[in-house]
Amino acid sequence: MKEIIALSQKELSRARILALVAEGHVSLTEAAESMDVSERQARRLLDRFKEAGAAGLAHGNRGRPAPNRLAAKTRERVLELVKKKYAGFNDTHLCEVLAEREKIVLGRETLRSLLRSEGMGPKRKRRVRQHRRRRDPRPCRGMMVQWDGSWHPWLGPKHPKWTLMAAVDDADGKVESAFFTTRETSAAYLRLLKGVLKRSGIPQSVYQDRHGALRRNDGYWSLEEQLAGEQTPTQVGQALHDLGIKPIFARSAQGKGRIERFFGVAQDRLVAELGCRGIETMEEANAYLASEWLADYNRRFGRAPRKPEIAYRGVRGLDLRQLLSFRYTRTVSNDNVVVLGDVEIAIAPGPRRRSYAKARVDVRQHLDGSWSVYYQDRRIAQHEATVLSTPQRVRVKTRRSRPAKGADEAVLVYFPAQDLDGQPAAANG
Repeated sequence: MKEIIALSQKELSRARILALVAEGHVSLTEAAESMDVSERQARRLLDRFKEAGAAGLAHGNRGRPAPNRLAAKTRERVLELVKKKYAGFNDTHLCEVLAEREKIVLGRETLRSLLRSEGMGPKRKRRVRQHRRRRDPRPCRGMMVQWDGSWHPWLGPKHPKWTLMAAVDDADGKVESAFFTTRETSAAYLRLLKGVLKRSGIPQSVYQDRHGALRRNDGYWSLEEQLAGEQTPTQVGQALHDLGIKPIFARSAQGKGRIERFFGVAQDRLVAELGCRGIETMEEANAYLASEWLADYNRRFGRAPRKPEIAYRGVRGLDLRQLLSFRYTRTVSNDNVVVLGDVEIAIAPGPRRRSYAKARVDVRQHLDGSWSVYYQDRRIAQHEATVLSTPQRVRVKTRRSRPAKGADEAVLVYFPAQDLDGQPAAANG
């Protein structure tokens, strides 16, 4: 009987890149940059891949506890000192006084990780000046996609502004997906990702700015996030994570040169073309964009990539409708109903479980506005479409971790009054 080894999307992504290296299509240096590892580590991964195939990329310590993990008593003692005696100390200073006064010797990074896992941020935020250099395009299509939104009076100054959402392949500068919408939202980025996946497949990475739909800019920490030591990604970030797409955040508009050049051309040529054709509605503009203008842009401004190999991965076997959706975690009530705002989803008895009362379930609102409830990755209930709305983080009181005092926890809440694109829910799919 063959042994089954489960690989993460990240490991599958590495397997694809290493296969290109083994075939001589991509250099080891380019592969190391794409995988975000050193060239030395890339060589180790390539050797393991050649010896055992994709299965050789599975980490050998998977499932094992770290041998150098911090003792529970030491952890509790340090947290007690930080909260009471040494409150206000920065990380380096705290590391020094713990060793000198309390005889607790910890590495600075170990201490920093411990504090961040408890939601204790740095005393001061510092940004080191970086040396910037020109970045060459990726050699193969699918290694990187740049995406963004441009808010502009696309029909002229007398008309309201819209947002043009677009995704451009870094290797050849061609547009993978684009459409007009009212605002740059999470739903818009999920629609854009859906377009990329359907046209070409799963890219290795996405280069993006620090918009709130793409990067968590809040200070809310749920209890699960505090225990994990890191915040969960945004709704778009979770979809990228599940697909094994590496997010890369730009620190300046200049860093997103390919997509910014596309918007520059669009603000010049596309505005003129829309006016020339007398287009006055978003539906007409999107129809012209998809049927004519994008193909013309790719023909005129696209260029051949340095290497013809494709790094996109296929989407066969993936449930894109489930992956590209808004997610909520909820507890089923005693009468087998899940409630989100004014949405009530009843769960019928299943063949494996008669009642789901008190079960923690995954509730998804799809891009067409409809709802599904999943238990252990199996759909157990559905609901008709409602207005599509981005989950909002709010603080609630819970007694799950500190029964005596309670604790603040941030949870995702559905507000049905918020319409993401100013359109009916069906138009967002």
